[in-house]
Amino acid sequence: MASMNGLRVYIHPASVGIYTDASTFYSRRGNGPIYRWLYEEKLGQWRSLRINNSELTSRDLCNASWKLVPEKLQTKLGEHYLD
Repeated sequence: MASMNGLRVYIHPASVGIYTDASTFYSRRGNGPIYRWLYEEKLGQWRSLRINNSELTSRDLCNASWKLVPEKLQTKLGEHYLD
């Protein structure tokens, strides 16, 4: 994970209780923008959307354990944040 230094992955607190089927994650690297990652069933892939800082900040989110991030999303994050 050295190529993704400073990467943090989050979930929204509202989804913590039902985390076992989480299909939405958020990511941020360093002081950069926050991205929402949504799994699209029809396409069978993770899609990202840059979040406006006025909509959501990292303080609104909870840290997610890397172990709980689906493998396909880990791959997409690696591609997105490639150094």
